Amino acid sequence: MAVNVETLDKLERKITLNLPLSAIQGEVETRLKRLARTVKMDGFRPGKVPMNVVSQRYGYSVQYEVLNDKVGEAFSQAANEAQLRVAGQPRITEKQDAPEGEVSFDAIFEVYPEVKIGDLADAEVEKLSAEVTDSAIDKTVDILRKQRRSFAQRAMDAAAQDGDRVTVDFEGKIDGEVFEGGKAEDFQFLVGEGQMLKEFEDAVRGMKPGESKTFPLAFPEEYHGKDVAGKTADFLVTVKKIEAAHLPEVNDALAKSLGIADGTVDGLRADIKTNLEREVKFRLLARNKQAAMDALLSKSELDLPNASVEAEIDRLREAARADLKQRGMKDADKAEIPADVFRPQAERRVRLGLVVAELVKANSLHAKPEQLKAHIDELAASYEKPEDVVRWYFGDRQRLAEVEAVVIETNVADYILGKAKVSEKAVSFEELMGQQG
Repeated sequence: MAVNVETLDKLERKITLNLPLSAIQGEVETRLKRLARTVKMDGFRPGKVPMNVVSQRYGYSVQYEVLNDKVGEAFSQAANEAQLRVAGQPRITEKQDAPEGEVSFDAIFEVYPEVKIGDLADAEVEKLSAEVTDSAIDKTVDILRKQRRSFAQRAMDAAAQDGDRVTVDFEGKIDGEVFEGGKAEDFQFLVGEGQMLKEFEDAVRGMKPGESKTFPLAFPEEYHGKDVAGKTADFLVTVKKIEAAHLPEVNDALAKSLGIADGTVDGLRADIKTNLEREVKFRLLARNKQAAMDALLSKSELDLPNASVEAEIDRLREAARADLKQRGMKDADKAEIPADVFRPQAERRVRLGLVVAELVKANSLHAKPEQLKAHIDELAASYEKPEDVVRWYFGDRQRLAEVEAVVIETNVADYILGKAKVSEKAVSFEELMGQQG
C-alpha cells in the first residue's frame, strides 16, 4: 500500500495513519481475557473475576496500551515502506474526521538529512608534531621530587620565601565585617605555588615568624566564592611558623622509591620518557583529529534534525547535573540549566556525527578487529597488569563500543589528512601539554 508522505519543512514530514477499530477492539478483548486469568480482586477467587468487572477496572488502560502499540507498529511499517530514516520520536495526534469504522492519527516527525561532503583536497589542515625533550624529563623529575619533599623549621629570624611552607592566622573583612571563609587559624600553604591569591602570597613573602601585616586583597570577578567575587577585603595576617622545603637528591635511592625496576636514575628517566611519549602521542592524536574534523565540517552541507539536537542537549544537561552531584552540589539532579548553554556543542556533535557516519559508510572506514585490539593494548600498556585491562575492555560491549568509536574517528581523521592540504607545525612539549586535548 502506497504511503502518502507530506513535506512540512526541510526535514519535517507528516504521515496519516488509519487503523480499523475492529482490530483494536479485538486486541483489547484478547488482552482483557488474558488479564482476567491472573488478576486478583477482593471478593473473587484468582481467575474467577467476571469479564465485565475486569473490563470496567482495566478497560481504559488496556485500550490506551493497545492504541499506543498499534499506532507505533503502523508508523514503523509506513516509514519502512516509504524508506524514510526517522530522526527522533514522532509527535502523534488523533484526527477527528476519521472514516467510519476507523481511527486516524497524524504522525509528524523529522528525517535524517542528505549529507553533502565537498572535495576534501581543497581543505586545509595544520598538523602538529612534538617531541619529548630532556628539559621535559627534568621538569617531571622535579615534580616527582616535590611530591616527596620534607619540611624543616627555619630560624626565627628567617623570612618566608618561595617554596617555604608557612603556618599563618588570618582574618579578612569586607566593609568591616568578617565574611564566611575569611578567617582561619594555623592555616598552612606553600609560598609561590599559586595555592593562594597573588596579593596574599605577596604579603606573606618576606615576613618573619611573629610578624603581622594588614593589606587589601581584591577578589577577581570570576572568583569561585560568589559572595566576595569582585569585592576588596582588608586582611590581617600573622605568620606563626616558616618551614623550608627539602627535596630528595636525584639518585638511585629516589629511583628505587619510585618503583623503577632496575633502581637507577637512567631507568627512572627512561620510564618517564616512555610515559611522556605516550601522553604526547595521545595529545597529538586528539589535537590533529579535531583539526581534521573541523576541516571535514567546513566542506560539509546538511540540515540538522531538531529532534537529534534536543536529544543531545538533554544528554549534555544530564551529564552536567551528574558532574555537579559528584562535586557535592545539593539537589544537582534538579538544577535548572538553560538549553542554550549546550546548544552550540550539541549542534556540532550532531552535525559531526552525521557527517562522519556518511564518510565511514562511503569509504568503508569501520573499525577492524585488529585495530580494536591494538588500541586496547596501547591503553593497557601503562597499567601494572595490562592483560587484566585488556580483558576488562573486551568483557563489556559498552566499553568495546566506546573504543570502536575512537578507532573509527581515527580512521576518519587519517582519511581526511590523506586527502587534505596538510601543513606541518612543530610545537614545544610545554605548548602541547598546555593545550586542551
